[in-house]
Amino acid sequence: MTTDTPITDTPITDTPITGTATTGTATSTLPPGRAAAAPGAPGAPGAPDVPVPVLTERLWEAVLGGDQARAAALAVGALEAGLHPEALLLDVIGALQARIGREWAADRITVIQEHAATAVNERVVALVSGHPAFAAAAAAATAGATTAGAAAAGPPGRGRVAVACVDGEWHAFPARLLAEVLVLRGWRVDYLGAQCPTPHLIAHLHRTAPDALALSASLSTRLPAAHTAVSAAQAAGVPVIAGGAAFGPDGRHARLLGADAWAPDARSAAERLARGLPLPASPHQPVDDLPHLADQEYTLVTRSSRELVGAVMAALEREHAAVRSYTPLQREHTLDDLAHIVEYLAVALYTGDPELFTGFAGWTREILLARGVPDVLLAAALTVLRGQLRDLPRSVAVLDAALRTGAVA
Repeated sequence: MTTDTPITDTPITDTPITGTATTGTATSTLPPGRAAAAPGAPGAPGAPDVPVPVLTERLWEAVLGGDQARAAALAVGALEAGLHPEALLLDVIGALQARIGREWAADRITVIQEHAATAVNERVVALVSGHPAFAAAAAAATAGATTAGAAAAGPPGRGRVAVACVDGEWHAFPARLLAEVLVLRGWRVDYLGAQCPTPHLIAHLHRTAPDALALSASLSTRLPAAHTAVSAAQAAGVPVIAGGAAFGPDGRHARLLGADAWAPDARSAAERLARGLPLPASPHQPVDDLPHLADQEYTLVTRSSRELVGAVMAALEREHAAVRSYTPLQREHTLDDLAHIVEYLAVALYTGDPELFTGFAGWTREILLARGVPDVLLAAALTVLRGQLRDLPRSVAVLDAALRTGAVA
């Protein structure tokens, strides 16, 4: 969607709006040269200091170079030097994953490099979770939780938690980190991975009766699916703690969708779960939380998405010679980009939050500028879309806000 290329060389939602899926991770805010210690774990005073910035930079070089053996050796060395597994997972590996997303957004690495680096990170997480230091830390936490709750006859540990990504959400790395942290904190964890279809997720909850469901979503477009999952889990008697960039940096969308709790990162989630979640209130339907859906604009935009994309593409081709000269691949990518624009408009209508769309439009503009791509066609596309939806007042207001606030040129 430019004078010579689509908005990006790949569809614009290959990574979340924030650049990477960050829920379940924690970028380090520690003083240089020292890692955080999990409660009662190595890394507390008296344990060997680990130069976290140096370790992180060396691991970054290995991850970016696709060197799994080097990355594995660095991780094992850190554990054997006394770095607690939780600190390694969150302050080093989680921080690296966030950096991967930022580097892609700034066009300093390609999508393939991003995927390869993530694959190395995932391999390192698997190695850490299988290391004896991890098992020892988890066993100690389980024993401590069991002793603390000895008065209540029950299974060892804190309880059971299901960790899942909402239907359609493929960014599973944050959820994976959270699952490992909860194991380290003494929980029995059912890690269900990416893209969990809601009916199957609820069947699992009925079968296993966990104490809580930790639900992860990185892309805002997954919020309608998240809402369905939250309501269904609560109807099954399972409280939900939500996390991920999709729910907003302050958790506003978790509250909007009726989640029982929200956490900005894995440590916060573990601490919130340790305090216990209240049992869900009486069952309710998603529409009960969002009365504005009665105007049907979300439904109308969603159902007409294909037609809207076609109409905008036709207008761009008619009015801009550069678009008419696109190769078939460029045209295909532009159609994908337009579909994402309509999808983000729809989720802004679903939540009643125009900032979801203006934020997305601003992020898209930054992606264009980082790649040296003129963004004039982004404004043109939104203007055409506004004309197509001129009879839908909330849609017009959202598009006007994006055009007016400088989110697009």
